[in-house]
Amino acid sequence: MCVITTCAKNENKSAITWNNFPTLIRLLAVMVGMLFASCTLTSEVLAQTETAKTTFTTHYEPAAFPMTESGQVAIGPLVPMLTATPHLFGNWGGIQPWLTQRGIFLNVTINEEYMGNITGGKQRANVLAGQVAAALDIDWQRLAGVPSFWTHMLVINGHGNSLSNAIGDSVTNPEEIYGARGNVVAHLVDMYADKGFLRDRIILSVGVIPTGSFFNQDYLACSFMNVSVCGNPAPSKYVPGGRDWPSGNLGAVLRVRPTLRTYIMGGIFAVSPHAYNGGISGWALGQDGLGKLSSQVEIGWSPSFGRHHLLGHYKIGYWYDNSRYPNLFSDINGNSFQATGLPRRYEAGMNAAWLMFNQMIHRSGDGLANGLIVIGGVDYTQGNEVAMRDHEWIGLLQSGTPWGRPLDQIGAMFQYMEMSHTVALQQESSLALGLPYLPNQWGAVYGIQSHENVWEAFYSIHVARGTAFQPDFQYLQRPGATTTFHDAAVIGFQFTTNL
Repeated sequence: MCVITTCAKNENKSAITWNNFPTLIRLLAVMVGMLFASCTLTSEVLAQTETAKTTFTTHYEPAAFPMTESGQVAIGPLVPMLTATPHLFGNWGGIQPWLTQRGIFLNVTINEEYMGNITGGKQRANVLAGQVAAALDIDWQRLAGVPSFWTHMLVINGHGNSLSNAIGDSVTNPEEIYGARGNVVAHLVDMYADKGFLRDRIILSVGVIPTGSFFNQDYLACSFMNVSVCGNPAPSKYVPGGRDWPSGNLGAVLRVRPTLRTYIMGGIFAVSPHAYNGGISGWALGQDGLGKLSSQVEIGWSPSFGRHHLLGHYKIGYWYDNSRYPNLFSDINGNSFQATGLPRRYEAGMNAAWLMFNQMIHRSGDGLANGLIVIGGVDYTQGNEVAMRDHEWIGLLQSGTPWGRPLDQIGAMFQYMEMSHTVALQQESSLALGLPYLPNQWGAVYGIQSHENVWEAFYSIHVARGTAFQPDFQYLQRPGATTTFHDAAVIGFQFTTNL
């Protein structure tokens, strides 16, 4: 894994240019372009069903989720909502088949996580966090004869605390489920409709939509518990223009599938200037100050290589938020706003870009994820406005098929998170002036931030129908991207079941 240490002197530019990107990002972009140009697309369609992150099927009819075979599975973390999902209680005494035949897909998922640090960090701590999620998806063609029309709704109830707050690491969190769900019975995550055109080669989605349910998502990444990579990567999911699950954004997405294995997406979302989209409950859809927009675009390709159908997903994307945001360091004259006391400089717009992939390199069974899979990517935002400038990750996943446990999964990953040069200047100014460090988008700061490494390994055990138990180990080097606290070793487990 290449560590990116590109100089941040260009961070004050409000627009991304090709030279702004780290060398690794440019190389990966060229590689993807070469793959698009040189490889022959196949017309075979394969779809994946994720249940407790381990159960897969080689075929299903995407009656509730159009275009899922293109690799765009619209799910939030640990909330499988596809038609082939098995349930702990079977078919609910015949209720599930009856509903499915009428185009009604109902799912309830319980997730519980326990984690604690055995060494390092600010202090020894352990936390329990979890959620109950209920999803309702309706295929209105089946239910009422309305062609190519679907609706989706997802609400959750969350509880628990953040381990990051306890161990002094606001840059990453070993937990997958924590916070942002509000102290409410039912927090709204999404509520939107899909309409298909030209035999569903074009899909228009409108409503309350988490941006990462469509853009900048790798569904396999939620096999890992660390939230910095789960589903949608940091840093772009932690800033207003790209806030994601469990935050929904008023907006619209247009998806076009030129071939069975390629797609192009564009989306426009209202940007909330508040700490929470839709308020703490998610239901305050008419928030004030929603006049700014985040415009997103993504291109994806899902090839299947060779006679063993080695499935991959490759995507590259970009978004632009036309809001104005304060510079992390500069006053109106370009000096430290803490030292001069002058008003802060505001920058016009914010940019983010990403490149993500997962690719099976060896098959060990018939399922779409039965094999050895490489997963990785890069995510970039403007360092003059966002405290974390870029994030890179690389990992391996393998199903348990080779040792007779096809519904198990094992994985290992390395993440590198680089903080921005501009936020380091701010923190150096605080230190020189004897002032407390200012919090940023990631929370409290305990020193001058530079970078953080995260190592993670897990084994997910299939324990019952639709149910998995996952022990997990993480090692956080430079917690909080500083040397203030010793490296932290974190252990825990995750329990997931579909009722």
